[in-house]
Amino acid sequence: MRGGRHIAAVTGAGFDLAAGECLALVGESGCGKSVLASALLGLLPGNAQSAGSAVIEGTGGTDAVDLLTASERTLARTVRGRRIGLIPQSPAAHLTPVRTIRAQLAETLRELDRTPRSALPAAVTAAADRAAFPTGLLDRYPHELSGGLAQRAATALALVGDAPLLLADEPTTGLDRDLVHRTADELRRHTDDGRALLMITHDLAAAERIADRVAVMYAGRIVELTDAAAFFGAPGPRHPYARGLLAALPERDFCPIPGLPPELGDLPTGCAFAPRCPRATDRCATAPDFADGVACHHAEEPARA
Repeated sequence: MRGGRHIAAVTGAGFDLAAGECLALVGESGCGKSVLASALLGLLPGNAQSAGSAVIEGTGGTDAVDLLTASERTLARTVRGRRIGLIPQSPAAHLTPVRTIRAQLAETLRELDRTPRSALPAAVTAAADRAAFPTGLLDRYPHELSGGLAQRAATALALVGDAPLLLADEPTTGLDRDLVHRTADELRRHTDDGRALLMITHDLAAAERIADRVAVMYAGRIVELTDAAAFFGAPGPRHPYARGLLAALPERDFCPIPGLPPELGDLPTGCAFAPRCPRATDRCATAPDFADGVACHHAEEPARA
């Protein structure tokens, strides 16, 4: 940042993601979810730095690639779209403004699926239908689309090629509930066919519908990682912040978490959630380690058989 100051947007994030699995990454805005996805695709801004490793295993004879150290040439030619698909958080900004949705789908089908020219019209229609994009609007330009339609167009483009890993950053934004369910179910089908899905979302209902595991991020750190069934059902989340996210849902307690998330450049000493946590004690002046799927001094004990 200006003056040589460094901001840790994501710190110590660690997880694995298997073929056929959906991991939902949840948390309030500004906690680092989208930054993490951008790092995996080499799309961070020029002043960003990353460390560690993020390895995508080889499939079909391809070699494993460390995404954090790969060259731009490797990412552009062999990773983006081919091995990792992206549903962006701001789809209108990622669509080419001077080309119709039909033209963009056709180009993507030619590049990723090698679809012959004679088969393109039917393939474009099928790709649009997969994401519930109305075929009657395929000849519109991005600026002629609503936010929800742009979202569906971006989803259709991301699904072309059936990449082994799909990063879906807020894939249900701007959609009504019926389309949320349809989109979530299509992403689940994509996963059930043997592909991995990292879904970044504020929509906990959509996450509950399709996720196998849930990772909760707060102030740039993953504070809980657990099975979705345990998270949404019994015994429930173990981290106080994760419990607060669920309690804030209208269908649950409809009780928001008090206070606001901290600025990443001005994190409190120790546990970042302590100023908002009803269970905070003097122990929270020391940052908790991430152990047994949770980073909290006061995590509830997991249920025992």
